[in-house]
Amino acid sequence: MKIPELAALLLYFVFVLGIGLYFFLRDRKKSAGEKDYFLGGRQMNGWVSALSAGASDMSAWVLMGLPGSIYLLGMGQIWIAAGLLLGTVTAWLTIAPVLRRCSIAAGDAITIPQFLTRRFCTKRKEIMVISAVVFVVTYCIYTAASLYACGTLFNTVLGMDAKTAMLIASCVIVVYTFLGGFNAVCWTDFFQGLLMLGALMFIPILAAVMMQSSGWTPRTTALPANYYNALSGGRADWKSISDIISGLGWGLGYFGMPHILIRYFSVRNEKEMRKSQIIGCIWILLILIASSAVGLVGRKFLGDALARSKDGNTLVFINMVRSVFDWIGSGTGLAVTAMFCAGILLSAILAAAMSTADSQLLASASAFASDLYKPLLRKDASDREMLWAGRIVVVGIAAAAYFIAGDPRCKGLMDLVSCAWAAFGSAFGPVMILALFWKRLTYPGAVAGIVAGAAVDALWYNFLRETLIYEIVPGFAAGLLAAVIVSLLTKKPSREVIELFEASRPPRQDREVR
Repeated sequence: MKIPELAALLLYFVFVLGIGLYFFLRDRKKSAGEKDYFLGGRQMNGWVSALSAGASDMSAWVLMGLPGSIYLLGMGQIWIAAGLLLGTVTAWLTIAPVLRRCSIAAGDAITIPQFLTRRFCTKRKEIMVISAVVFVVTYCIYTAASLYACGTLFNTVLGMDAKTAMLIASCVIVVYTFLGGFNAVCWTDFFQGLLMLGALMFIPILAAVMMQSSGWTPRTTALPANYYNALSGGRADWKSISDIISGLGWGLGYFGMPHILIRYFSVRNEKEMRKSQIIGCIWILLILIASSAVGLVGRKFLGDALARSKDGNTLVFINMVRSVFDWIGSGTGLAVTAMFCAGILLSAILAAAMSTADSQLLASASAFASDLYKPLLRKDASDREMLWAGRIVVVGIAAAAYFIAGDPRCKGLMDLVSCAWAAFGSAFGPVMILALFWKRLTYPGAVAGIVAGAAVDALWYNFLRETLIYEIVPGFAAGLLAAVIVSLLTKKPSREVIELFEASRPPRQDREVR
């Protein structure tokens, strides 16, 4: 255990807890209600909205999973980054502005299930109930991935038992989410997004400088065949084609990810939305390039050592940080300072894990309180009662995620993330796109799309993974087809529904400019 690294990690914990406490005290003074706790009162500025969306999206896998896959298998894994980049840019430019306007027109909806229900001007509850089930199950898996990353970090860096580390991380995340709500989550995500980007850009540059120094000893490296070829099979065989399809398929997840879509709801106005679009697209471009660079540089820098151990490839970033700062410390005589700096950069993994976990917990809490508890269980529930109902769900999902992450049968970080990402993308992605851009979509069509997408995704994951096609691709296609077919077979939307749809179109001056 290196005390300076531990001090940096603990300092980071204190920082995020301080943000949660600040917003708790501030909101208590002004008697904040449901919309303030779950959506920040729709007052987020462009910078905070963009970096919060990015940080809640790019969980710890962007520092551990993606670099580890590229380190182990090579450029064939770059298609995941390409898919994520295309998905993010498309979502920011097309989905975000329309969704913000439509959520306001739909009775000031504050959750995705609430928006989908009000979009059809109905009091039916099927979407809320089905969505709540998908939310609880999927967010338990997704949050488990974040806790798994925290456990791996503390176990590797400090020698702490992984389960103990996951328990500590769970408590910290729950406390500041519990206290400060959406404001605390977004502002911690803002700082975490900056830290993640800085760490990923900084480390491959320092590693490259270190490899050029006179004291550098080249590592043993036996690269797999076609390591630097974007076609992992070296030619257009099924392995290469499936990697491209599956990698690009990751981009479909952005259209159905509740904790990302909810950020679009919260942007203050159209001007701030345009700012968020620019910042969000630039941030994702830089962080994916940097993450890929960590994997490629890491193979030369670390050699084959991590490729030979189970899950060792996920430790690429951690090992690079510690090696680089050990070298800096020994060369400058400032070993303690160097170790402390290493701890700050390693906090980026905590930042990535926590920024995703807090967003997921809050999204699931808001969905339960607003979409199940009040409409089905306690119709006369006060804002205070709603907040406490949501907070109880936060604790429950965090506890379930802890047991999933600590289960010996857990397959690791990348498997957890890809499973949850595909579930959300398949269930909600097609329906969200159609709800925003196709006026003929009906309520039964939306229900069918959610059910078909989720069902096909689960079946493909369990029985057809040997096809090498990522389950989000068939799941998304099934959800889209089901929603369209059922909508065409059912009664056309009412005039009221069509008018609400038209209310979400771009303002007249924007149309004239275009």
